[in-house]
Amino acid sequence: MHGEYKAPGGKLVVVDLEVEEGHLRDVTVAGDFFLEPDEAILSINAALEGAPSTTDAAGLAARITAALPRATVMLGLSADGVGIAVRRALARATEWSDYDWQLVHMEPQAPALHMALDEVLTAEVAAGRRAPTLRVWEWASPAVVIGSFQSLRNEVDPDGAAEHGMTVVRRISGGGAMFVEPTSTITYSLSVPESLVSGLSFADSYAYLDDWVLSALGDTGINAWYQPLNDIATDAGKIAGAAQKRVVGPDGGPGAVLHHVTMSYDIDADKMLAVLRIGKEKMSDKGTRSAKKRVDPLRRQTGLAREQVIENMIASFRGRYGLTTGGVTAEEMARARELVRTKFATEEWTARVP
Repeated sequence: MHGEYKAPGGKLVVVDLEVEEGHLRDVTVAGDFFLEPDEAILSINAALEGAPSTTDAAGLAARITAALPRATVMLGLSADGVGIAVRRALARATEWSDYDWQLVHMEPQAPALHMALDEVLTAEVAAGRRAPTLRVWEWASPAVVIGSFQSLRNEVDPDGAAEHGMTVVRRISGGGAMFVEPTSTITYSLSVPESLVSGLSFADSYAYLDDWVLSALGDTGINAWYQPLNDIATDAGKIAGAAQKRVVGPDGGPGAVLHHVTMSYDIDADKMLAVLRIGKEKMSDKGTRSAKKRVDPLRRQTGLAREQVIENMIASFRGRYGLTTGGVTAEEMARARELVRTKFATEEWTARVP
């Protein structure tokens, strides 16, 4: 069995192993990390040898930590990362490079249709009828997108939304509210097979699926990092938030993961505060005094046009994993439009948590 894991900001960890009678055998850890002293790698292998194959990543990490020689120095490597790589080997996880990725970048669409397309395309990936997909959104109108479990009245000021022509929609993933204006937001979705994140905890999967965009931002001159649980931050502040939804496959089989990210290219902070009800408790948790300072736009940090930032991101993804330009099929679009009619544009769905 073979497993790989690269933590954001870290180096690649590769594990090869066998399982005999429920225990790990012939374990070999390798990678482009740095480790001193040399013999520490033998200690890591020995610590994993014979471990029950049911041991979780934390348990494996504990075995490694206990076995390391004193004064061991690990750069780009951690016991937790090795534990995750082992779990990915045992789960027969796939890698980014195993797939022929498809790009969907369409003309602007209505907010409710974006919600529906996420559900339809991810279900198609789960069913094996669609290749893993990177979909870059273009917005036809301004919107507030609330998380699946958020209270509508607690998150959105209806008078402010009406005054500024904001459509309010609810997505299928959890997380917080998104304030969107067509030229001020960069939004994308990844619809990926569940096997890509096999062996990862839900929290680790956020960091894993965000890693490519951190590199893309780095290529644009922005030092960005993953900030648990679902934010992307820079030296100047938060620039993006992510959300996920797991979709079960046909007949309860392996499914797919929807991972979508909204990045602030530019922002009208006064308008945002007129539309969103951002509570003091949330602001205190973020450790800031002013809601206007919570998100620092990419426009100010890069000086690039929104379209150029998007082009750079797409080029970075293509350079790392390959990316074929595709589209939404007529059948997928028809299903999405039907979901708009029956679900995403209905008061019943939008106010399901009043």
